[in-house]
Amino acid sequence: MTHPLITRLTTEFDYPVLETMADVATFTERPGFHAIFVPGDVTRNLETPDVAVILPELRQAFQGRFDCAVAADSVESELREATKVRKTPSVIFYREDQMIGGLPKVRDWSEYIERITQILALPMAAE
Repeated sequence: MTHPLITRLTTEFDYPVLETMADVATFTERPGFHAIFVPGDVTRNLETPDVAVILPELRQAFQGRFDCAVAADSVESELREATKVRKTPSVIFYREDQMIGGLPKVRDWSEYIERITQILALPMAAE
């Protein structure tokens, strides 16, 4: 079951839905920073709608420094395992195909700002 606030991300904000790990790779390998929203089970996790509302506000606060996508149910488990960000809802950040950080669960606004600032400032890992 999809929550209306998650649907809003894909309809109003045009965030792509990532159905496979190939979709994840295509989305994250482009230049720049990328955030993937991993909703989890919306029927069991009451924080999921909150993060769905917060994410566009964070993108705006960071003046579009990262683009956003939504992980579909079909890819969530594999994505959580690959990134070791297992709690949901979460936002997983990438820079040019490298996972650079994850923020599980709902946070205070100030913590989001602080942590995302830190994540976006991380140097690229050596190839």
